[in-house]
Amino acid sequence: MHIKLSDHFTVKKLLIFTLSSIVMMIFTSIYGVVDGFFISNYVGKTPFAAVNFIMPFLMVLGTLGFMFGTGGSALVAKTMGEGKAEKANKIFSMLILVSIVVGAALTIIGQLTLKPVAELLGAEGKLLNDCVTYGRVVLFAVPVYILQMEFQSFFVTAEKPQLGLMVTVLSGVTNMLLDFLLVAVFPLGLVGAAAATALSQAVGGIAPLIYFASKNNSLLHITKPDFDGKALLKTCTNGSSELMSNISMSLVGMLYNVQLLRLAGENGVAAYGVIMYVNLIFLAAFIGYSIGTAPIISYHFGAANHAELKSLLKKSLGIISTCAVAMLLLALLLARPLASLFVGYNAELLSLTVHGFKIFAFSFLFAGFAIFFSGFFTALNDGLTSALISFLRTLVFQIAAVMLLPLVFDVDGIWISVVVAEFMAVAVGTLFLLLKKNKYKYM
Repeated sequence: MHIKLSDHFTVKKLLIFTLSSIVMMIFTSIYGVVDGFFISNYVGKTPFAAVNFIMPFLMVLGTLGFMFGTGGSALVAKTMGEGKAEKANKIFSMLILVSIVVGAALTIIGQLTLKPVAELLGAEGKLLNDCVTYGRVVLFAVPVYILQMEFQSFFVTAEKPQLGLMVTVLSGVTNMLLDFLLVAVFPLGLVGAAAATALSQAVGGIAPLIYFASKNNSLLHITKPDFDGKALLKTCTNGSSELMSNISMSLVGMLYNVQLLRLAGENGVAAYGVIMYVNLIFLAAFIGYSIGTAPIISYHFGAANHAELKSLLKKSLGIISTCAVAMLLLALLLARPLASLFVGYNAELLSLTVHGFKIFAFSFLFAGFAIFFSGFFTALNDGLTSALISFLRTLVFQIAAVMLLPLVFDVDGIWISVVVAEFMAVAVGTLFLLLKKNKYKYM
């Protein structure tokens, strides 16, 4: 079934169209989890803690891919909805070129600041050395990682979500196979795990670049770009929420690690790493749905089809509600089996991880709505509102909670803080949804 952005979407058609994006994001998260599995079980607890300790910093450098992808696809889809296909392709081509240049600059900056940042966060001794060892290798892949994240959104806009899924699967399988070979078979330790990640990101970034630069039957093609400062600014504004969300999550992740290192030592950092791996998989479904629906919303917004906007919002809220309850139940059921995959060799660490995850799991009741509300306003090209929701959700609410709640609940306060932050974000998102309904006519 070939589904077009201009179609009317039933629940079934909406799920079919977004399924590739959902699976794509889940698979991306899973192959990241595979890294953790091999490092924890074949290299050791301290290297595993080190990867999770420095990963938020590495993720900050790659977040521009989300900004260019979500912000750019919203603008490109809206432009296509207005009937300006040639202009849409020029904007798309410009964004790809800008991404490559920015990615190269970030690689250099990352290499220069990696060790000082790790030291500033409190890493020392073997933990510090392992952070630097892993980070040095992964940083070389920042340009292709940015492209990989960006193309995940643009494949949907090009009406080729299945192709985007195929590229993600190829990248993931590459990572898994190389993890097995370079960590389990040939004991290259953290260097092997980092090389596996970097090479898989190269596959995920370069393969779509070749596709869009070649003759293809999608809606998007890389052509000779014209620099359009206004379009670039609009892209950055549109995608600022995703940029803010990812940077904030990384910064908050660093804060969580600092707090856990203080309250529970390396075990706390390792436990948080396991919970974050599983959390990424669960949230990936919501993120994938948001990515999958965004071009549809943008297209119908550009075409002034208000009836379809109302339908998309209503159906999306119903889908997210069902998934939220299912995820909570699944998380509670699988807490111990999932934790055992990573830290089953250490009873104390396993107990801490399972206990923390069972508290953390209640955040899934709210996270999907917060993610969708932010993505919904991005799709409407209202980057300011989207950014404000993300800023409050991922930075303000979480920092306040993780600083205050441990004073009352000790380590449990860290796990509770995520639940509180997500609940507050849904409240704010709902308020904006009501305030903006007359402007965008989606209710």
